[in-house]
Amino acid sequence: MSEFPPCPKCKSPYTYDSGTLLTCPECGHEWSAEVKAEETSSNDTLVVKDSNGAILQDGDTVVVIKDLPVKGYSKNIKAGTKVKNIRLTDGDHNIDCKVDGFGAMALKSIFVRKA
Repeated sequence: MSEFPPCPKCKSPYTYDSGTLLTCPECGHEWSAEVKAEETSSNDTLVVKDSNGAILQDGDTVVVIKDLPVKGYSKNIKAGTKVKNIRLTDGDHNIDCKVDGFGAMALKSIFVRKA
């Protein structure tokens, strides 16, 4: 396939040499050819911060800081709603959780604060 190692971030086999760095076309990650994949992947940890800058972790409890409209529902998630046992994910909506009265959904960390 390719003479280059797979991307240490997303494991894509389509890496290519872009001069001094190896580049992944799928996730855009760039790394030095001398750096081993194990060293790079151990340094890439998911850091999610709430609206106040506090670092969130899996299992934390958060509080919604503003009314959030929900597609498909006639009511909003009210400010002050407590959400327990969150799970962090990659992406724009980086919190997976279950909100009482709404069910499972994804929230953006900028609309919550750590409880």
